[in-house]
Amino acid sequence: MLNPEDLYELDSDLPEMTGPVLLHSLDGFVDAGTTGQLVREHLLEALDHRVIARFDVDSLIDYRARRPPMTFDRDHWATYEAPELVVRLLHDEAGSPFLMLSGPEPDRLWEGFTTSVLHLVERLGVGLVVGFHGIPMGVPHTRPVGTTSHATRPELITRNSWFDKVQVPGSAAGLLELRLGEAGHDAVGFAVHVPHYLAQSAYPAAAVAAMEAVISATGLVLPVDRLREAAAATDADIAEQVEGNDEVEKVVRALEQQYDAFAGAAERDNLLAESQDMPTADELGAQFERFLAEQEGPDSPG
Repeated sequence: MLNPEDLYELDSDLPEMTGPVLLHSLDGFVDAGTTGQLVREHLLEALDHRVIARFDVDSLIDYRARRPPMTFDRDHWATYEAPELVVRLLHDEAGSPFLMLSGPEPDRLWEGFTTSVLHLVERLGVGLVVGFHGIPMGVPHTRPVGTTSHATRPELITRNSWFDKVQVPGSAAGLLELRLGEAGHDAVGFAVHVPHYLAQSAYPAAAVAAMEAVISATGLVLPVDRLREAAAATDADIAEQVEGNDEVEKVVRALEQQYDAFAGAAERDNLLAESQDMPTADELGAQFERFLAEQEGPDSPG
């Protein structure tokens, strides 16, 4: 067994913190609409931050699976962009400190990694751990963005899940939440529902939903206005491209009818539980192929 401290280095110059929140969002698992990426980039641009802990990426990352970029300049290697898996210290708009773990999802030593994060959580006195990402769903972009919440204690979430019991491919973030719960720590996760036909594009509306969920769960005072502006611009662009395309409009209307039927039925807890006379995933993909090909990915909010 590895010593948990073997996988990370912690800055010795840390401020006094009482039960700080730890946000986490890792690249490599599902992140439809680049939801987690948009939130991370927005927070790092909007708020002051510094790295306080670095994980040993040489032990955790398979470089041949995800080769770091290098720059060749005429006759020599000029730069190497080493991956970083780090914890940053940020302060919200009220001056309250919080932490954010970000970087590539480890390729190996998941148990060692989660044990090390757990060690950091206890060492820094973290009060709540919160994860977020986007998942593709058969929902229309014309309806409110939904969120599936999960937590280590049912008291930590208030929204009903749209899912029943389901088995999915594992992730380091999921394992982290599981192990935190087993160790008696509070952790919450938010999977934001992104229309599946927009899953490969940046979708700021999903990032807004993720930010609002984080704010509600943590009480942090986080800036959202610029993300909302980006979401409004993207929504207008999508509406313009959909308008006049009869094939696409037909599919969107069908998704709206399915969404409204389930949303309006209080006795139904699971949006995916019952079948409808709907196009298959392949049919939807074919119908939206031209739409997605023509759609230019919106710029990430800066």
